[in-house]
Amino acid sequence: MNTQTLPRDPLLPPEADGTRKGVLLSVLVHIGLVVAIAFGLNWRSRVPEAQQAELWAAVPQAAAPREVEPVVQPAPPPPPAPVVQPEPKVVEPPKPAPVPDAQIAIEKARKDEERKARELEEQERKAKLAAEREAQKKKLALEKAEKAAKAEKAAKAERERLEKLAAEKKKLQEALEAQQAKQREAARAEQMKRIQGLAGASGGPGATGTALRSAGPSAGYAGRIKARVRPNIVFADQVAGNPTAEVEVRAAPDGTIIGRRLVKSSGLPTWDEAVLRAIDKTEVLPRDTDGRVPGTLLLVFQPRD
Repeated sequence: MNTQTLPRDPLLPPEADGTRKGVLLSVLVHIGLVVAIAFGLNWRSRVPEAQQAELWAAVPQAAAPREVEPVVQPAPPPPPAPVVQPEPKVVEPPKPAPVPDAQIAIEKARKDEERKARELEEQERKAKLAAEREAQKKKLALEKAEKAAKAEKAAKAERERLEKLAAEKKKLQEALEAQQAKQREAARAEQMKRIQGLAGASGGPGATGTALRSAGPSAGYAGRIKARVRPNIVFADQVAGNPTAEVEVRAAPDGTIIGRRLVKSSGLPTWDEAVLRAIDKTEVLPRDTDGRVPGTLLLVFQPRD
């Protein structure tokens, strides 16, 4: 590319004019200086001429040998002055062509596009981070809602289970009450049947009861019960007097003891406990002479019976 065809930037320093003239003038000055130095050395290096004279004396005397003056060698000619070579001209490299305005505009536009691309990339990155944070927040909210739904479902199932148990309990209670009412109705019907069959009662002429037969125990039944319970009483304490403990005993139709209750304490807790333990150990009461066992009996126990 020919640099002279390009327009020159007005901001660059102007090119130096007269470079060749300056070099030529410098060479001429150096040559004149060398000539002047050589001329000054020549006029100072001339050899002086020898002078002779004869002297006569009255008495002949032999003349002394003539002094031979040393031959003065002429000074060697000065070396020739060095030829000053002209300094080689430094060829400056071609200056870069000034960037035209269009190229500057293109470079500026490219930098603007790169800056805008970086800004857009940063905005996209921030938007992506915001979207990820929002997605994480939604995920946490969904998990929390799912946990709450599961907890609500479990609580509802527990409430339903408790309600079902309460309904079953109520149903059982109602069935038990119905059964008890049925038993009461059956007992009342049995009572009415006994009342209606008083014509076949077995009581004596002076009996005042309403049953077909006497429900009370025979005269010796209490003694038989005490004889069954007495061997099971374990009591070794020495007591003053003869304290009395009254115990109510409830038995099933087959004689199995189903309950006992201390009605009147003897005032001696050790004796009361010994009697209650003996009744528990007895477990089954003997039958009466008619083969029946009364449902409730009041038994009296004394240490010295």
